[in-house]
Amino acid sequence: MDFKSQILQGIPSLLPPKKNYTTNANHAPKRKDILSLDEKKLALKNALRYFPVAWHAELSKEFANELLSYGRIYMFRFKPKYDIYARPISEYPAKTPQAAALQLMIMNNLDPAVAQHPEELITYGGNGAVFQNWAQYLLTMQYLATMTEEQTLHIYSGHPMGLFPSTKDAPRVVVTNGMMIPNYSKPDDWEKYNALGVTQYGQMTAGSYMYIGPQGIVHGTTITVMNAFRKVLQPNETPSGKIFLTAGLGGMSGAQPKAGNIAGCITICAEVNAAAATKRHTQGWVDVLIDSIDDLVDRTKKAQENKEVVSIAYIGNIVEVWERFYDENIFIHLGSDQTSLHNPWAGGYYPAGISFEESNELMSTNPDAFKQKVQESLKRQVAAINKHTANGTYFFDYGNAFLLEASRAGGDVMAENNIDFKYPSYVQDILGPMCFDYGFGPFRWVCSSGKPEDLQKTDAIALKVMEEIKATAPEEIQQQMQDNITWIREAEQNKLVVGSQARILYADAEGRAKIAEAFNKAIKTGELSAPVVLGRDHHDVSGTDSPFRETSNIYDGSKFTADMAIHNVIGDSFRGATWVSIHNGGGVGWGEVINGGFGMVLDGSTEASKKLKNMLFYDVNNGISRRSWARNKEAIFAIEREMKRTPELKVTVPNLVEEHLLDNLFA
Repeated sequence: MDFKSQILQGIPSLLPPKKNYTTNANHAPKRKDILSLDEKKLALKNALRYFPVAWHAELSKEFANELLSYGRIYMFRFKPKYDIYARPISEYPAKTPQAAALQLMIMNNLDPAVAQHPEELITYGGNGAVFQNWAQYLLTMQYLATMTEEQTLHIYSGHPMGLFPSTKDAPRVVVTNGMMIPNYSKPDDWEKYNALGVTQYGQMTAGSYMYIGPQGIVHGTTITVMNAFRKVLQPNETPSGKIFLTAGLGGMSGAQPKAGNIAGCITICAEVNAAAATKRHTQGWVDVLIDSIDDLVDRTKKAQENKEVVSIAYIGNIVEVWERFYDENIFIHLGSDQTSLHNPWAGGYYPAGISFEESNELMSTNPDAFKQKVQESLKRQVAAINKHTANGTYFFDYGNAFLLEASRAGGDVMAENNIDFKYPSYVQDILGPMCFDYGFGPFRWVCSSGKPEDLQKTDAIALKVMEEIKATAPEEIQQQMQDNITWIREAEQNKLVVGSQARILYADAEGRAKIAEAFNKAIKTGELSAPVVLGRDHHDVSGTDSPFRETSNIYDGSKFTADMAIHNVIGDSFRGATWVSIHNGGGVGWGEVINGGFGMVLDGSTEASKKLKNMLFYDVNNGISRRSWARNKEAIFAIEREMKRTPELKVTVPNLVEEHLLDNLFA
């Protein structure tokens, strides 16, 4: 069967032969054995319902073995034979370009060059899944191939519930991931209900089909690192020869060395998984690969002496680096961490003192002992970091739940009031007041033709639009405009593409809408040869309620509420999004955040022009309004400016209280 025929058949009519477990893939770690005997039987019933009864006798044994061996039922037998990657949109079987674009984006998320654990359908973050199993993938692709413009596909945590009649203006797909009753959102709840096959962790852009490889976070990391250096360096100093020390090279964290190179510093990134570090080196995302701590010390000192701009991947544990650099008196200007500590007990963080392989074994065979080692390691790491910060290092939490889990482990990370952390979140210090409050966030697009020349044209279009906006932009956002103009001008030479022909650019509502409108016109005139898919990271102005990251600079007491994210996904859905998603978890952990995203297909039509203006305006200004109501001065400026430009927008703004009026009111 050819590619299109395989997509259209969905679950195959004949039982395919059993596949051997691949040994050359980067597999997900074994999940812990958490189900009771009755629950294991229930997990099998849940898995077998995708298949004809005649197959159950054979598949039940196979799926039971998968559950015992890996802690999950992935249905490896049903992984398709064709290569999975982002083909040009014209190669997909579909009745609508919107559905074909979704097929493209799903396959990009599962491309082995992009995905962290592609065999297990996990894109990044250790557990950020597109689907729970290969049957869900097959059915979803079949539904997309057959759907019309008057149907909507509803997906429950990877499971395609089905096509429902709707309208042409409705979203083509609505996705939820991990939406639990609140009292069932603890880490072990994810382990249990994911093993049962009834929910999944969609991370942020994994389960919403908008992941574009490490580039997706390179820009935000670049902005963060550049502005962190601006905070600690003198006006006449540059980052060259100065150290940014961090950890993590899998998935999103793989962006860090590339961002450091763009920012112009020495980046040292520790990674315990040799396969992940080697993959980033092979892809050109990191310059130097080192597996000896002694060699790392020597190479770092040489880089400092020569004031190099270089990125170094150290295959080893980050705790060793913090401790050894202190002993060697190596000064670290910037420090952070981007290991997947939202998932600390199942492969997101590997403790010092035992090997990568030993950790993978221990986390499944003795999870309590593994947890203890993780917490001991976190305390060691924090102790070493505290020594460096006492010498002047600027350390910031990169929103990966590092400080949260370190505090739970008993690490010395609390401020004197024993409420706040002693180190800021990067959103509190940098991205919040400098970007999100003004409406700047990670706008993305994918050229569905798959042609590099189309991506080059979109870069040029976006650059022209940004330069035109900057010419009349107020002083408050001039730095943001210039940083993004520099970024998009240099994007191609930085070789950011992995997988689909995609780009990311931080822009506000005005920039996003004007860039999107220019793309739509270019598609209509034929300057661009195929539709463009718009999206964004969930890590944005409006899409995410996350008290330890995206909304950590919300100080009115509402940062633990999730109204904004829910309104965002509902508001986008009836304003023209092609698909919408809402997730529990992502970024900082299951039960710690609610985040939403969207996708929009531009096809050059008048309808697309109307939708993009309406939806992108709301998608950003919903978040600015909430930030303004929290009394963030930058957001108040931004929303008042927008109301002057848009008379139809009427937002409740806060009346500011003079602090002295509150003194002595409560004895």
